Amino acid sequence: MRSIILILVISVAFSRSEDQEIDYESLRAEIKSWEHKTVVDLIVEDGYPVESHYVTTEDGYILNMHRIPHGLSGKSNGKVAFLQHGVLESSADFLISGPGRALGYILADEGYDVWLGNFRGNRYSRNHTKLNPNWGAKFWKFDWHEQGIIDLPTMIDYVLKQTGVDAVYYAGHSQGTTSFYVMTSLRPAYNEKIKVHVSLAPIAFMNHMTSPLLRIISWWDGPLDILLGLIGMHEFMPSKIFLTLDSFICQGFTKILCENALFAIAGFSPAEMNMTLFPKLMAFTPAGASTRQLLHYAQEIATVIGHFRQWDYGPIINLAEYGRTYPPEYPLQKVTAPVYLIYSKNDWLAAETDVKKLHKHLGNAQGLLLVEDHGFNHLDFLYGINAYKYVYPKVVDIFDIY
Repeated sequence: MRSIILILVISVAFSRSEDQEIDYESLRAEIKSWEHKTVVDLIVEDGYPVESHYVTTEDGYILNMHRIPHGLSGKSNGKVAFLQHGVLESSADFLISGPGRALGYILADEGYDVWLGNFRGNRYSRNHTKLNPNWGAKFWKFDWHEQGIIDLPTMIDYVLKQTGVDAVYYAGHSQGTTSFYVMTSLRPAYNEKIKVHVSLAPIAFMNHMTSPLLRIISWWDGPLDILLGLIGMHEFMPSKIFLTLDSFICQGFTKILCENALFAIAGFSPAEMNMTLFPKLMAFTPAGASTRQLLHYAQEIATVIGHFRQWDYGPIINLAEYGRTYPPEYPLQKVTAPVYLIYSKNDWLAAETDVKKLHKHLGNAQGLLLVEDHGFNHLDFLYGINAYKYVYPKVVDIFDIY
């Protein structure tokens, strides 16, 4: 019953969005023109130098990283920046807004050697030494826990070896922060490999988040096979029924957003939406994820008091896996790298209460910064018209301190 109620809530959320006068079919055609372009194409078209690097994890996943060694002027400050995307995102998300407005380019022009990671399962890291993502479940048996304890350390070690520095300047968005907290809490030696970490829309505790679609998953009280049929058995591929019943709820511009899993989960802000970037944005997102990534977040949401803990297999398997009937918490006090949290009031996923709780639990929290625009939402940290004014100067200033 709760699941049905929440589907109705979605219709209210999107019906309140400010629709824009737009040529719907022309927009779709323009989106299609971008579909076969890659991050490398994007960077080349924007006039920046680019390299593509591959690294293999200990469990066989082949991860693709993109590098912008310097900005347009060619200057270097000798520092290495590492940017990590969130769920259903990719390295493209730090570049889509273009020169002077996207964080990847801004840091490159500041003199940073910029590396952009891609987690297992997205379109650039959909490879394995033995497993095929299109056949069976084994490839997709992971969530942000594995991305934190395996993918991130693998990529960071590769970057350090390639550049010769001893630590990176890390900025993550959404799940790019979650995985950072997993890595530095369970593999604390990696705290020494981080000069400073800036969390954009940080996610750890989630029981106050307001995304209707994630509430459906977390409160689902029907058969599990029906839920998986709606959101994807192994790879997260939500059906149109799940994406807000768009055939009669969403129209025009909002209809396209409803059909995009990333926006349906995280919401959007019409005032911050840059329509000139919209076709490019729709072509590059969503970039792929495992269903388990979303289900692990759903487990966090469902906890009454709010937890940040490992995968919950159920009491019996938990006992065999963890030696207890419930999953262990991530020991956030072991995150000793300096951390700054940047959050906003209108974020469907990183609620202010949860962000402040995270700040209190971290071992070395240095700052808690609120975006001045109270309409700013979760995805505006990447695509918002004013992100280059409200957010990125803070990132540059923090990096400069260290």
